[in-house]
Amino acid sequence: MQAHNKQAMTGLTLAALGVVYGDIGTSPLYTLRECFTGHGLATTPDNIFGILSLIFWSLIFVVSIKYVVFVLRADNHGEGGIMALMALARHYVTHAARWKVVLLGLFGASLFYGDAIITPAMSVLSAAEGLEVLSPSMQPYVLPIAITVLVGLFALQRFGTASVGMMFGPVMLAWFSILGVLGVLQIVQAPGILAAINPWYAYNFVAHHGVGAYLTLGSVVLALTGAEALYADMGHFGKKPIRRAWYGLVLPALVLNYFGQGALLMLKPETIKNPFFLLAPQWALLPLIILATLATVIASQAVISGAYSLTRQAIQLGYSPRMEISHTSENEIGQIYLPFVNWALLVAVLVVVLIFQSSDNLASAYGIAVTGTMLITTLLFFVVARVNWRWPLPLALGITIFFGIIDTAFFTANLLKLFSGGWLPLVLGMVIFLLMTTWKQGRKLLFDRLREQALPLDSFIENLEAFPPTRVQGTAVFLTSTLHGVPHALLHNLKHNKVLHDRIVLMTIRTEDVPYISNESRLEVVQLSPSFWRVVARYGFKEDPSVLNVLELCEADGLAFELMDTSFFLSRETIISTERPGMARWRERLFVWMSKNALRATDFFQIPTNRVVELGAQVEL
Repeated sequence: MQAHNKQAMTGLTLAALGVVYGDIGTSPLYTLRECFTGHGLATTPDNIFGILSLIFWSLIFVVSIKYVVFVLRADNHGEGGIMALMALARHYVTHAARWKVVLLGLFGASLFYGDAIITPAMSVLSAAEGLEVLSPSMQPYVLPIAITVLVGLFALQRFGTASVGMMFGPVMLAWFSILGVLGVLQIVQAPGILAAINPWYAYNFVAHHGVGAYLTLGSVVLALTGAEALYADMGHFGKKPIRRAWYGLVLPALVLNYFGQGALLMLKPETIKNPFFLLAPQWALLPLIILATLATVIASQAVISGAYSLTRQAIQLGYSPRMEISHTSENEIGQIYLPFVNWALLVAVLVVVLIFQSSDNLASAYGIAVTGTMLITTLLFFVVARVNWRWPLPLALGITIFFGIIDTAFFTANLLKLFSGGWLPLVLGMVIFLLMTTWKQGRKLLFDRLREQALPLDSFIENLEAFPPTRVQGTAVFLTSTLHGVPHALLHNLKHNKVLHDRIVLMTIRTEDVPYISNESRLEVVQLSPSFWRVVARYGFKEDPSVLNVLELCEADGLAFELMDTSFFLSRETIISTERPGMARWRERLFVWMSKNALRATDFFQIPTNRVVELGAQVEL
């Protein structure tokens, strides 16, 4: 049994290498180069030692301690990520503070989408640029090759990552192993570079360069891109495999490679044009470029899959319109594909590549999305530590202030690059934040308007049981968002058809602030009268609601269904923007447009289409 558990843990650790560490694992491609070329720093020994020391201690404080030790503790029933953390934090805070937690979480999620657009562009471009090192005459082909790789990557998404995912772990194992080997081969030629581990060199660099050192932090943070993935992918692999992979292989490989690049710069300062690829001997350059391209594709795959997962959570929590969700694996519940998100990301990535055209130009845009999400994670972690876990205020506040100072320094250093590309993730984040808040507020406004027009349910049922209309055989299921008002579809059916089925089921599907709900806790079935039943089904924000699944579970509560004798009634609202108080007119029009393009409830809730009756209702916002 122990041998089996050890084997399973090794398998999970290898899988975590492939999915979790793709982004941070490809950072050596560009980080050290950007620290110098992006700020006009001379490749002097003091500068090389100072930058390496900053990179090393950033990896220790931000990744090894903040994320691996502390943030991984904040799991929402085993799940991680900014939306899961937001749901966890808002669950226990007061109603007055809840909206602040939600706004923080939403903006962090919005920035993640910016990261999901910039990461594929930055990573694939930086790998393709290795061709310029192989031969300067290859420079005109870098952009077409990067675009071809990106289009292929997004085109393959619909087939899922189940089969490709089997290759991810071994490829990244080879990648990290080669990172370490390349670093060691160079370090042995200048072993004195290892002294950069001493934090005095970081302090000395900051003391001597002042504002220049502060600006350099905007490039140092590139070494940390992908740190959020450690937390976001916790639900797929668990804490132990992620921690084992980081301490056992990823951290040592990254440090050795950065220090190897530093050793190369000490011996040959002119290699700053691309110190990563120049670590390799000429004969190994082409294989390294191919492996780097595979690694960057895997890094891109991780954030693309993260965008799918985040979108599904946003849909379930009510911050995004319903979209088509396809499951690409029969075994792995987390492997999903959202066509709209996929093609929207591809268009955005290609636009970014064509605008910026090189990883050097994109570096300015990369940091803001990453550091903004890191800072928000720190703030939400404080809420969870203080309110959920009841940590003493000095402990929770002390940890938050320490990491908050680091995150704020990185974030503000990147804000200074606002006009040289940093505007991109902020604009993307603002647009997505606007869309999510508009949808949430619009849905609330719509429910308020429907509630105003709704009749009280109790008196309605009592009246119908006392003076029943013509009854027809079978069961009618009415999907409704409220527990106390009469569904509009029921009123319209009674008004126009003047009949009622023998059995009426009022079904409400709710999403809770937890990722999964067990089948034992999923249903609440109540008989309201001889012919009326209420069913409340609860789903987690990482689950796909299914009406057929609900019907099957109802049998255990004495409510059995014969599908061919059951009809489903849905209300299809036509929403009209008006001058009534609620939202600004332009946001109301945006909400109307989003509603028209949302996936039909029939498809989203997996209702048999040949058993559905849709009744229209006009609602003025």
